[in-house]
Amino acid sequence: MKINQISSELNLDYLGNPDIEILSISSPEFPLPNTLVFLSKKKKFDSDTSNIVFLVSKDLAPKLPKNFNLLLSDSPKLDFALTTNILNNRHNKLSSLGKLDGSRVHVGKNTQISNDCLFGKNVVIEDNVKIGKNSIIFHNVVIHQGVTIGDNVIIESGTIIGSEGFGNALDQQNNWIHINHFGGVLIGDNVSIGANCCIDRGTIEDTVIDKGVIIDNMVHIAHNVRIGENSAIAAKVGIAGSCNIGKRNMIGGMAGIIDHITTSDDVVISATSTVYKNIIEPGVYTGIMPISKHTIWKRIALRITKLDKIVKLLNLKK
Repeated sequence: MKINQISSELNLDYLGNPDIEILSISSPEFPLPNTLVFLSKKKKFDSDTSNIVFLVSKDLAPKLPKNFNLLLSDSPKLDFALTTNILNNRHNKLSSLGKLDGSRVHVGKNTQISNDCLFGKNVVIEDNVKIGKNSIIFHNVVIHQGVTIGDNVIIESGTIIGSEGFGNALDQQNNWIHINHFGGVLIGDNVSIGANCCIDRGTIEDTVIDKGVIIDNMVHIAHNVRIGENSAIAAKVGIAGSCNIGKRNMIGGMAGIIDHITTSDDVVISATSTVYKNIIEPGVYTGIMPISKHTIWKRIALRITKLDKIVKLLNLKK
């Protein structure tokens, strides 16, 4: 589409040739003709840029050559995301999907599934499942009984919703006896769940993924967890049972949260951190050791790097 169409749709100012046709996105490292490039800092280009449009902040624009084609934004990363949605040809990704069809989807009893949903191949939907409008379920997804899914939900391939939780008790002979789970999973509107995730059903009450939550690939959410709205969870995160994650939390990759933890709204948990106690205040938290405020952890980390030098000095004094 023409760049003036994009600028008009996003209500952004544009400086340059209005007739450039944008076919795709390219990177600042490998810019291609007839593409849009998100540029976050000043950069010199050896190749011809006459048919390239750069999406930049209004602050960066005066620092760039006068002959650049510039799409000006107050929030360039957000507008870049919106532009990718405008340019993305969903047909290619969705061409292998179809409407509810017994040849591609196994459907159980007493289900309520909107007619405009799309499904991949080998999808299994068990009894008493509800799926809202405009939801997209990719290949090899399993949705167990009693799961409720809202509108505009995307579930990528290989994910399992409503599997049994990891609840067990020891008998007198130290054998594990499984606790059967009778709850379901409730997924709100506008949720995105990546590939190969597992979200366990609740023991009695439902596991809840609130509206607007985005979940990366290979995330495990255990029984009775509640994820607050508009939270983001990166890959390989594990959240143990009965945790209550606040609204707008951001959980970095490979973080682990032990059971029965509660976090405040507006919490950021750094990648690989282990959360072993409640977080009651908004902020950034980090730690492979006991988690603490990020500012405190930075001071601890600095001191740890100096321990070897301190030990050597102490040995010299002996």
